[in-house]
Amino acid sequence: MTCYTAVLDAPATCSGCSRHQPLIGITEDGTGICGACSGTAFDYTCRTCGLGGRAYADSQCARCVLAERVQQVLSGPDGYVPAQLQPLRDALAHVDRPRSILGWLKHSPNAALFASLAATGEPITHQQLDQLLPSRHLHYVRHTLVHLGVLSERDEELDRIPAWLDTILADRSARHVQLICPYVHWYLLRRARRRAAQRRRPAEPGSFLRTRVLVALEFLTWLDEHGIALGELTQGDLDRWLDTGNTRIYTIRYFLSWTTDRGLTDKLKVPSMPRQQPSQLMDEDERWQLLKRCLTDSAMALDTRVAGALILLFGLHASHVRHLTATQLTGRADNTYLTLDRHPILLPPCLAKLLHQLAEAPHTRAALTRVDRGEPWLFPGLVPGRPTSQTGLSTKLLAYGINTRPARNAALVALAGDLPAPVLASILGLHLETAVRWAAFAKASWADYLAARVADLRQQTNTTPQK
Repeated sequence: MTCYTAVLDAPATCSGCSRHQPLIGITEDGTGICGACSGTAFDYTCRTCGLGGRAYADSQCARCVLAERVQQVLSGPDGYVPAQLQPLRDALAHVDRPRSILGWLKHSPNAALFASLAATGEPITHQQLDQLLPSRHLHYVRHTLVHLGVLSERDEELDRIPAWLDTILADRSARHVQLICPYVHWYLLRRARRRAAQRRRPAEPGSFLRTRVLVALEFLTWLDEHGIALGELTQGDLDRWLDTGNTRIYTIRYFLSWTTDRGLTDKLKVPSMPRQQPSQLMDEDERWQLLKRCLTDSAMALDTRVAGALILLFGLHASHVRHLTATQLTGRADNTYLTLDRHPILLPPCLAKLLHQLAEAPHTRAALTRVDRGEPWLFPGLVPGRPTSQTGLSTKLLAYGINTRPARNAALVALAGDLPAPVLASILGLHLETAVRWAAFAKASWADYLAARVADLRQQTNTTPQK
């Protein structure tokens, strides 16, 4: 049946009648012919579109059945698909594998959520979606609608915070709500949006922001348990609370800075956590062996090979790798460059070849991710219009023995030992202070680089033609 199904799914021109049909018969010379020409009663013609192929239901092909099912699922109260959802209808109806979408429509909670939104007959907005219970299905639906142009783009990491905050504060006292709401909306979110607008590449501040909110709530709960009013908080009380937790609770400095600016607390000091040297370093020989495997082992998945090579060679963070796009690859003469920050990096030929293969490879993700809209991600994810998740990428690499943190640390140490900190910062997009710390850790001095720059400037000045 597997072979027969493969024949039904691949109709071709019959040498006997010239119709486009599944070639289920064979002539004496081995040529494939259709059922009618082979003398059987089998006819695999769709009664709706007239094309030959495997029937799905009621003598119809899967694509014709899909068009009907999509129309049913996305119809509003009047029986028609709203104009707002027509891009989704068209994207689903023209997928490469209609049978997979038919199963998705029948069993997927994501499809059920699309159907419930259409059934209301109301326009779909971000505000309407924010009223629903947060879930991964809502996350998928929202990003699909953004990807198809139904909803406008927004900073989802930050714009999901208000709905999450309402859930967190649902069972909190009114006094806590009165403190936390303005702290989040007028301090944390404003600050995060301002920083997000200035960043050169996408960031994910949502988890950090949530941590700061949860720590502030834990602190207020502790004050209540010990009968301490916020306005009467002393340095001794704060130190006593800090001693009970881990390094995570030191983010209370943001909340106390906000309360101090508004006269709610006296000025208090939260000690800074000392910067720690990298504790996880991959052995240099192991790094080169893994890099060689990524470049040469064709048994590894292509995206895993590319991601592993970029981390092992350039010390990129997994969150940076997953946001890479095909537009960051450029070619000049016979060379290929990858722009990570301001300056393009010349790629080794073997790595350049892998990156070009990845950029040109057909999508293997869900059908809606292949709609030609948005960023051409090198590492597309399961959610339409979004790159793969950092956790998923790191897990795939770990399966091949590539632990991203030790691999990245080892690569940065090696680079910091060879390159001056300003150069390292400019090509990898690191903050200069971060690059200087890596250089210090690698015990590298870039005084020679500064001296060379001064000498070069002097030479340029001396060789400038006099007018």
